[in-house]
Formats: sequence, C-alpha cells, structure tokens
Amino acid sequence: MFNPERHELILSILNEKGAVSVAELTETLGVSESTVRRDLVELSETGVINKVHGGATLNKRQFILTEDTVDDKREKNICEKRKIAEYAAKHITDSDFVYLDAGTSTLFMIDYLPKDLKATFVTNGISHAKLLSKRNYKAVIIGGQLKSTTEAVIGLSAANNLQSYNFTKAFFGTNGITENQGYSTPDSDEAFVKSAAINRSFVSYVLADSSKFGKVSSVSFATLDRACIITDKKPESIFEKLTVVKVVD
Repeated sequence: MFNPERHELILSILNEKGAVSVAELTETLGVSESTVRRDLVELSETGVINKVHGGATLNKRQFILTEDTVDDKREKNICEKRKIAEYAAKHITDSDFVYLDAGTSTLFMIDYLPKDLKATFVTNGISHAKLLSKRNYKAVIIGGQLKSTTEAVIGLSAANNLQSYNFTKAFFGTNGITENQGYSTPDSDEAFVKSAAINRSFVSYVLADSSKFGKVSSVSFATLDRACIITDKKPESIFEKLTVVKVVD
C-alpha cells in the first residue's frame, strides 16, 4: 500500500471514529508501527489531524473528507456565489483564452458573460461546455475520466491534455482554503487537473464563498499566492498577507 492510500485510509478511519491508536492502525493497515508513526507525522504537518501520544485525533473543525454532488452545491450559498460569479465574469475580455474549472461558482459566471463576447473557453466541466455552446461561445472540453458527482473531467490524462495550452486567465473552485495547505479538494484526480491548469495560466482566480476559509481537504492543488481569491466576506488578516483578495460587496 502506497503512502497516499494509507493516508486516505487513516483519514477515513479518523473521520468515522474521531480518534485512533497507533496499534489499531498498525493492525488495520498491515504495516509497522514506525510506518504508521511516520504517516501520522506527515498528516499532522498538513494540519488535518492532531498527533497525540499513542495515536491521533481528527481536526474536525476544519477537515472535510467528502464532497457534495453538483446538485447539492447548487443549493448552497447561491446569493454569495452569484455575486462572486458576476464580479469574476467582468474580468473576461474578447482577447482572452480562458480556463473554466468545473464547479457551481464558475458555472454561474456564464450567466453574466456579454452575449457578443469573443473569448475562447477551455473547461473540464460538462455543464459548463454545454451551456457555453448553447449560448454560442467558443468552447473546448478536455478529455479524460468523467466524475459523475461533480460532472467534471478529471485524472492524469485530463491534466496532460492541458499541457499544450497557455491561458490568459483561469477561474477555479475550491473545497477549502487555509494558510498552510492553500487550496484543497477531496479528490486527487481532480487536483491533478486544477494544478495543471493553474500552472498553464498567466492569471488565476479562485472563486470561494466565505464558508471555504479555514477548511482543508485531502489534496492541495496550489498555494495561496498562486491565485487571487474572489469572495463575499473579508477573511482573516492572515490570508491577506499571502495573496490578493477581492471581497465582493
């Protein structure tokens, strides 16, 4: 069993029980105590768990292991997401070559684009590609594995498909934002695509309502300084020291 697999299993056990001992993990994972202790040290350094004597506890206040479906996301914080999306859409001009990440906030952006906009869009969102095409915008969807719960194209092949692109601007969603872990998501295959796109973009924006601050998920896809955050409420000052933050009124 590789490190990421063990880490995921440890987090799954902690998410269910809240606490676990080194002895229990050694038996469950079938590895040595030294391996378990090393895994706990690595996870504690990310801030998602608290390493205690003889085991570990989950930092439930901020760690999120699972992800809502796209339908569930569309029902949460709608007003905030629409304000954020409207502001983000104003940054796109006719000459832009844009990456739109899958997600509800980025999907709402399409509602606020000028009808005669000449920009070109590349996306990994099935709903995004359909809506862009329906409204006669030039849209390209990348190939790869389809994740049904988020209607996103993900995985290494999808990430590799982005390597030939050079985006003027890119817009992303995120599941969590913290100082040490940056932007994070529960799915490593989805993180691959986000990381690839952000690395191919001249300017990047993360669209995040204020509920995302102080939360961390399994896989980080970028550090805070890699993007400008567009949000609905002023975050703690610690975030403003590390990245540009635009608060939408």
